[in-house]
Amino acid sequence: MTALSTATDAFLASRAADGDQLAFGVLVRRHAPFLVAFATRLTGSRADADDCVQEALITAWRRLPDLTDPEKVRSWLTTIVSRKATDRLRARKLSDQIDEQMVSAKDDPERSAVASSQMDALKKVLSELPEELRVVWVLREVGGHSYDEIAVEVGENAATVRGRLARARKIVLERMQDWR
Repeated sequence: MTALSTATDAFLASRAADGDQLAFGVLVRRHAPFLVAFATRLTGSRADADDCVQEALITAWRRLPDLTDPEKVRSWLTTIVSRKATDRLRARKLSDQIDEQMVSAKDDPERSAVASSQMDALKKVLSELPEELRVVWVLREVGGHSYDEIAVEVGENAATVRGRLARARKIVLERMQDWR
């Protein structure tokens, strides 16, 4: 165990990809504090962050054989956590918006039906976006993150984030045109 605790991330990731649970455990202990802090910043909730990290680590364990560059295991784990947090934020935001619209429309059945249909349409549009566009759109529009924060989360530069966000906004606006 001592030898594993001093091993490089690349070595541990390679061993874990071959099914070595002890190596994966060392990676988890090494990176979990950062991943939880990162997820807490994204979600604003320690409980949500813990859930996101746990889900991300389960996904990582299953997908370790797909990791092409074991030296970048930390950024790979961070990307998985970011996606889990984005999914959680999206679900929370959409749920909150639906709740708000339902409360404001509860005495007006027509308004309630329109609000529900509008949210369904937005969910459908978002689900059809390519993942790299959906992630930046949700982090910016739902999470309120800056371009630089998003760039760190998705492992790209701010210019790439701006371009992706512009494409995502254009698609969302075009497809939601009937609801404006």
